Amino acid sequence: MSVAKIIELNAASKASMEDAVRHGLQKCAESVKNIKGAWVNEIKIVTDDEGNVQEWRVNLRVSFVVN
Repeated sequence: MSVAKIIELNAASKASMEDAVRHGLQKCAESVKNIKGAWVNEIKIVTDDEGNVQEWRVNLRVSFVVN
């Protein structure tokens, strides 16, 4: 029988939402093993005064199997 755990984390990127997700999962994988999936729970965009995107921020829920 397997047990899964879910943690929540935030990541950011100046390039894209996908890059923020990728960076967050890579950083998470440095200390969490057996990652099985992730959900993008929330997306936030930081803009300048003219409405140009300055940074993409994502809130992720990451699931992994506990041995």
